[in-house]
Amino acid sequence: MVTPDEARIWRAVVRDVEPLAGRAPEPSEPGEVSVALANDPGPATLPPARPPPYPAPVRGAGLHALQHGTTAGVDRRTADRLKRGEMVIDATLDLHGLTQDVAHMQLSAFVLRAFDAGRRCLLVITGKGRDGGGVLRGQVPRWLNQPGLRERILGFCHARPQHGGEGALYVLVKRRR
Repeated sequence: MVTPDEARIWRAVVRDVEPLAGRAPEPSEPGEVSVALANDPGPATLPPARPPPYPAPVRGAGLHALQHGTTAGVDRRTADRLKRGEMVIDATLDLHGLTQDVAHMQLSAFVLRAFDAGRRCLLVITGKGRDGGGVLRGQVPRWLNQPGLRERILGFCHARPQHGGEGALYVLVKRRR
């Protein structure tokens, strides 16, 4: 059974999604969801979960965890161009003002769509947070290292000041083979 909170988060993630040309839209969830949505009580009152320490290990994927500025399987020239902000940004995601759950889902969907579409360089804007300690700023690198995303990512680093500085990340996505 999908909870009302999960259904609300899912709606936020897929609100801008359009089906691919020639495909009919798939139902968003099983029939249970429509019942849950009809009885939606409003905003969740659960306390925020404490995040595990950064970086989270990548389990079972056989890949090492990425840190800011590290790139795996990328030639030096490409890695330097990414760090200097010289690569063409193929897509941008702004996570300002989102809850952790919604931001996590949007980031996952964004990276997966970019991978499927063959986009290479992404800009993910997290914001710096108050006094430089933003929650999303700390969580996004951890989420990028989780199974499902890590397999599609070659590296990430802080953006240049004109793209958001330490409140944004360049993410280099693997080529689809």
